[in-house]
Amino acid sequence: MNAAPTLLGYAAVVGVATPRLMVRSAWPHRAPALAAVVWLALMVSFTLATALAASQLATRTEHLHAGLVGLLHACGLAAGTPVVPNPTTADQLALAMPLAVVTAFAGAFLFHLTRAGLMRARHRDRLDMVGVRSDRLRATVLPHGTPAAYCLPGLRSRIVVSDAAVRLLTEEQLDAVLEHERAHIAGRHHLLIAAAQAFATVFPWVPLARRAREELAVLLEMIADDRALRSHSHEVLATAMYEMAAGRAPKGAFGAGGSTALLRMKRILGPRRAPHPALWGSVASVALAVPLLPLLVACPPGL
Repeated sequence: MNAAPTLLGYAAVVGVATPRLMVRSAWPHRAPALAAVVWLALMVSFTLATALAASQLATRTEHLHAGLVGLLHACGLAAGTPVVPNPTTADQLALAMPLAVVTAFAGAFLFHLTRAGLMRARHRDRLDMVGVRSDRLRATVLPHGTPAAYCLPGLRSRIVVSDAAVRLLTEEQLDAVLEHERAHIAGRHHLLIAAAQAFATVFPWVPLARRAREELAVLLEMIADDRALRSHSHEVLATAMYEMAAGRAPKGAFGAGGSTALLRMKRILGPRRAPHPALWGSVASVALAVPLLPLLVACPPGL
């Protein structure tokens, strides 16, 4: 029995229905780190389902493992099997189709990561000309009339704060903002953004691509907020965000203000309810299992 229809149906559920369910749920903003993992798991699962469905379409009458084992036998890579000189076209397609999908995603990821890195490098060069390094703040102070702060992640990470923010914020508020930016750098959040952008490049028509890119950007800001809240009060961080809401970060950077500031302030000042342990455990289990489901569908145990 060929698993392509089942895999395509599964991909449709993951790519269309599941993002709507995630966006309408309340728990992601209470557990942003877990929600980010779920979005990544959904993207991985959709990619695997699409790749394996393509392989199954190339071998209409066989299970995935039969086609791949046949190709390995043909190449002499299976233990105890003599080399068969001419693998069939179906055998070749069974391997080439999923490799093409995975290669496209990997290439798009490297493209977005490199492009963002080049933009950050150019911005760092400009900062070296106009900014002043502050050892006390461990940041670059930039002359600017609007209170703002952002970070440039990557190999040569940099935290930037405007002199208007230094003048306006109290020492504690400024430290909370800087801790927020340090969280982005320590968490390698730019890699997750590049992954979401790569997925949107390979699958631009899939609702999951647009939703994941938008939601991950918000969730990563909330994760950084939670890191800052470990050492600062809710009122301090929310007040600092209010003062810096008008600030904008350049492309490739993470900013403390911006369009998500109001939503994050409401979250910080509102009732803080952690997800129930049962819900947390269930969602974490689903996040771990979802990437494996396409493999189980394409190659069920015992066959």
